Amino acid sequence: MKAISRAIDKFCLKHRKFGVPRLMIYIVPISALVFIFYMMDTTGMLISTLSFHPGYIMRGEVWRIVTWIFVPLNDNLIFTALMLFFYYFIGTTLEREWGTPKFTVYYIFGVLLNIIYGFVLWFVVRYSLGEYYTAIDELWPLFIRLSPTYLNLSMFFAFAALFPDHVIRIYFIIPIKVKWVALLNAAVFAYSVISNLMIGNYGPALLPVVSLLNFFLICGYDMMRYLRPAVARPSHQAIDFKRAAREARREFDGKHYHHKCGVCGKTDTEFPDLEFRYCSRCNGYQCFCIEHINSHIHFQ
Repeated sequence: MKAISRAIDKFCLKHRKFGVPRLMIYIVPISALVFIFYMMDTTGMLISTLSFHPGYIMRGEVWRIVTWIFVPLNDNLIFTALMLFFYYFIGTTLEREWGTPKFTVYYIFGVLLNIIYGFVLWFVVRYSLGEYYTAIDELWPLFIRLSPTYLNLSMFFAFAALFPDHVIRIYFIIPIKVKWVALLNAAVFAYSVISNLMIGNYGPALLPVVSLLNFFLICGYDMMRYLRPAVARPSHQAIDFKRAAREARREFDGKHYHHKCGVCGKTDTEFPDLEFRYCSRCNGYQCFCIEHINSHIHFQ
């Protein structure tokens, strides 16, 4: 997990223009629009056309690789509206905290894991049917239906790892801390897995696991660092910002500076109005500009 997490951080730092800015502002409205047409469609053809189906994708209906992301889970208007608002709030918050590249990587990685799992399951079921493999096109919806629900809920685990004490209001009334909602969310995931395993629905049973795999691969290392018991450090290791300022003083083009960003190299001499901070999670006294204080790779 550490290697993957650091590789993603390096990629995002190197490709800062990668990704779709404000990704959720596209996903949520399109999902809402699909839901409206779904409620108006009495034939069920819309969802049938947009749903993920490997057999039809192999025949050329390639739009299904993307359109399943917008397929609604049920026909409850209030529940769907609340969940879409919830996804938008969490997604935009994560993008603001991580930056556009990392959030885009997180979402795309989750989508790809679900697609890969869908194709693997399709080939397994197709092989198990033997000479009756042609029936899988009709039977596929009975095996599994890919849904963005678990993918979007996995974002909530990332949000809870970053802001465990943030208070949200369920139905805009009941206040509760995010960490407790995350535990409830984990219980729902566990129930979904166990209940499907008990009745033999092995395909849907692993969908929550796929979404959790996305979360642990990208956020697991940072989460373990927060959960790991704190190790007492010698008092001289504590960050003393005055001392850090003195330690950071260097010679630059014949001019003295007090602060220099460890990522972009900007100094307070070149940019006197730029704000600089010291990172308490890095070893030593590592200085960064305000642009990179929350998006750098920590020095260990």
